[in-house]
Amino acid sequence: MIRPCRPRHRSWCGSGPARSATVFTEAERAALELAEQGTRIADAAGGVTDEAWANAAKHYDDDQLMALVSVIALINAFNRMNVIIRQPAGDYQPGQFG
Repeated sequence: MIRPCRPRHRSWCGSGPARSATVFTEAERAALELAEQGTRIADAAGGVTDEAWANAAKHYDDDQLMALVSVIALINAFNRMNVIIRQPAGDYQPGQFG
């Protein structure tokens, strides 16, 4: 289960649709929490908490954690590039390049 809310990690608090959805496994919830804490650097100055890392480590081995961290970092890099070039996210239409 997602841990109780602490002020610096408000994003996983409350009862938002993703948090209450039954489609995510505990492992997926741990990965989502890790991704969110690793992404929200402006309002979570401490980065990923020990609790979030330990929760992810319960579900993933070292190689899987490294892959997860790499994918999170790559997605964050793409998001930052989109901000710089003012490219709105989510405007891809299936088949537009093919």
